[in-house]
Amino acid sequence: MLTLTQRLNSATELSANFTLSLTAEERTRTRYRFEFETPEGQGLYLRLPRGMILNDGDLLQSETGEIVVQIAAKPEPVLTVTSPHPLNLLRAAYHLGNRHVPLEVTPHYLRLSPDSVLQAMLNQLGVDVKPEIAPFQPEIGAYHHHS
Repeated sequence: MLTLTQRLNSATELSANFTLSLTAEERTRTRYRFEFETPEGQGLYLRLPRGMILNDGDLLQSETGEIVVQIAAKPEPVLTVTSPHPLNLLRAAYHLGNRHVPLEVTPHYLRLSPDSVLQAMLNQLGVDVKPEIAPFQPEIGAYHHHS
């Protein structure tokens, strides 16, 4: 069993042995046994410090220090919200934030997990909502400290 126990500093010069693609929800888990095997045929277990949230591109090191794994944001079903009017996008972000919805915020779009009720609300706000499959990297929250 390959056990990943620490995130490496972003300035590390080590290269990854393989890449592990995880959804946004999976990147919030600190203790998790994966059903698939590594390229060497080992099972994979995360045992990270509590509260750690993984980001696309993070490097994790095995308990023994011999294996380095790069994390990738796995494409997943999402709703991508756009508008030619920046104020409408801001209004959409306000209403989604008021509902404590995990949300990816960029200058040109918002992205959230699919939800038919929220999609109807967004349509009423006059923004464009497009279901798609894409990497999802929601904001981690103002009170979360990056471990």
